Amino acid sequence: MILWDFDGPICSLFARHSATTVADELIGWLGAQGLHDLLTEDERASLDPHFVLRAVDRRHPGSDLVAELEERLTTHELKAVPTAMPTGYADVLIRTWSTLGPRMAITTNNSPSVVRKYLAGRDLLDHFAPHIYGRTKDLHLLKPDPHCLNRALRGLGSSPKDALMIGDTPSDFHAAEQAGVPFLGYARNPRKEKLLREAGAVDVVGSLEPVLTAVRTRP
Repeated sequence: MILWDFDGPICSLFARHSATTVADELIGWLGAQGLHDLLTEDERASLDPHFVLRAVDRRHPGSDLVAELEERLTTHELKAVPTAMPTGYADVLIRTWSTLGPRMAITTNNSPSVVRKYLAGRDLLDHFAPHIYGRTKDLHLLKPDPHCLNRALRGLGSSPKDALMIGDTPSDFHAAEQAGVPFLGYARNPRKEKLLREAGAVDVVGSLEPVLTAVRTRP
C-alpha cells in the first residue's frame, strides 16, 4: 500500500495562491478580533498557515475560534486548487502504480475536501477514493502525529511493514516513523532535502522520475 502526502509529492498547492499570503490573512483576521497578542512575535512572522492554526489550537483547543480559523484556511486551500502545480511525474506514477496492484491512500494535513477537488480535476480520484485521510477538527492529531496514517492502514487492512509513505516534510517522516511505515522522502529543492535528512530520512529523491522508472521495470 502506498500512502501519499498531498501538498508536495502530488502537487504544489500554493504554487500561485501564496501560503505566505494565507498566513498573513489568518494573522490579520485574528488581529481584527482583538487577538493580536494571542500569537508570539515568532508565530506572527510565520510563513506557514498550518503553523498559525496549530499555534491557536494549542491555546484554545476545540474552540469556536479554532473552528473559524480552520474554516478560513480550508477556503483558501479550495481557492488554491485551480492554480495548483502538479508535481512532475506524479500523475503518471499514480496511474502506473495503480494498474500494478498496490492500493493507495492520501494522508495529509490538508482538508480532505481540497484533496478530493484536486484529484477529481486531474481524473485521479478513483485511484484513492474513499481512502483520503486529511485534516479533522482534532488538530492535535495532525502530522507528525501518526493518526492519519493509522487510519489509512486500518481502512485498507494493511500492516505498517507492507506500506510505504511518500512525503516531503520532517513531520511526514516522523509520522511514518511512529506508525512503523517505511518512508520515501521527496525533496524538490536542496533545502527540503536538508530538512528531511536532518530529521532522519535516509531514502530521499529529488524527482519522482526514478520512482516511476523503478515501478515500470520491476520484475
